[in-house]
Amino acid sequence: MTSNRLPVILVILAIVLIGLYSSVYVVNAREQAIVVRFGEIQSVKTEPGIYFKLPFSFMDADRVQLVEKQKLRLDLDNIQVQVKGGATFDVDAFVIYSINDARRFRETVSGDRDAAEARLRTRLDSALRRVYGLREFDAALSDERVSMMLEVRDDLRPDAELLGLNIQDVRIRRTDLTADVAPNTYNRMRSERLAEAELLRAQGTEDGLRRRAVADRQVVEITADAQRDAEILRGQGDAERNRVFADAFSRNPAFFEFYRSMAAYSSALSSQDTTLVLSPNSEFFRYFDNAAGALQPPANAAAPAPAVPGATAPAAPAQPAN
Repeated sequence: MTSNRLPVILVILAIVLIGLYSSVYVVNAREQAIVVRFGEIQSVKTEPGIYFKLPFSFMDADRVQLVEKQKLRLDLDNIQVQVKGGATFDVDAFVIYSINDARRFRETVSGDRDAAEARLRTRLDSALRRVYGLREFDAALSDERVSMMLEVRDDLRPDAELLGLNIQDVRIRRTDLTADVAPNTYNRMRSERLAEAELLRAQGTEDGLRRRAVADRQVVEITADAQRDAEILRGQGDAERNRVFADAFSRNPAFFEFYRSMAAYSSALSSQDTTLVLSPNSEFFRYFDNAAGALQPPANAAAPAPAVPGATAPAAPAQPAN
């Protein structure tokens, strides 16, 4: 009797174990679970742990769909975009996103990550073309690159939220000129840089001329001030010299006249080529033969009366002028 019931008990136990096993599911820290019952979302589990559902999902009872909870990355490579000036770029970019609304993610794309990324890729392509089309070709190569990535991110967020996604970051990895426009673009960049160099050179020349003019003006002003000060000092020196001479003359007029005459002799007769046509009895030679300063009598002056009465002295012969 007992042996006949054992198979039945084992079958019932197996059914219970299978039912229990099919009613338990585990959600780890990197996932979130969507519980679907007969095509309708019953619950969304975002916290890790062990949960229960109705068994036998093959009968279209509770089915669990696991979706990623961590950050995901979507790459978009070799997108050709045209900038405002007409040049074409090859752009590589990627998006960092996460599934923050699993219910909406299930409702819009049936929880299919590939379908969601296909729609997100289309919107990213459109946002990149719009952002690049509003700028010149060198914007992506300058500091404006950061603002461009932020603008693309902000453009993607409204559409991503409709898919249950959260756009956390957008990065532009590469921006290269296409092969057909690269030579023309490089030549244009070279021409622009040469023009900029000429402008800087002209500005430098203008600034140099302006600085040189200022320096020349300052030289003239400093020279004029120095000459003025020199004339003032020279006048003060002359005045002091005249005062000293006047003081010396007042103390000993005879010595002062003698000193000035000696200085005149030294200045006038210092060169052997000097020729003076003067009378020996002139004022200039006052101290030349007589330290006392007495003037020599003129050559044609009458001789003094003889000591003997009635006698006359012969006239002195005339002396040639030197």
